[in-house]
Amino acid sequence: MPEIEALLSQVVPAVGAAVSAYGVAVLARAEDEAAGATVRLGQRLLDRLRGSGPEPAAIDAAVTDLAQTDGDPDAVAALRLRIRQALVASPELFAELAALLPEPPAGGAGGVAVGGSVTGIVSTGHGATNIVNRESR
Repeated sequence: MPEIEALLSQVVPAVGAAVSAYGVAVLARAEDEAAGATVRLGQRLLDRLRGSGPEPAAIDAAVTDLAQTDGDPDAVAALRLRIRQALVASPELFAELAALLPEPPAGGAGGVAVGGSVTGIVSTGHGATNIVNRESR
């Protein structure tokens, strides 16, 4: 399931951006050249979910609810649940959506992100060894 969670973390914001930009009209595949890359990605993802997903009506209902509630967190959660159910039911759909997404940023598994300062050891990689020279303290 971690793979689905990782995919959901990318799919739901993109679909949500498309819904925010177009409302329910996104279900009609409305194209707008001025739309940002995230909105266009969200449209493509939504097209796949609706075209290849096991229950497109459930996705449509969740999108409609999200559009009508203007980004309400509960409606976003409902959309996420519907997308998760579709991905669990269809490994082929999972592969299709994953292929549409950009490569994840560098760092991934084993990566380190520091928001501030580090006063201790930061070590990554298989078999990494940390040696503390107590004499230099």
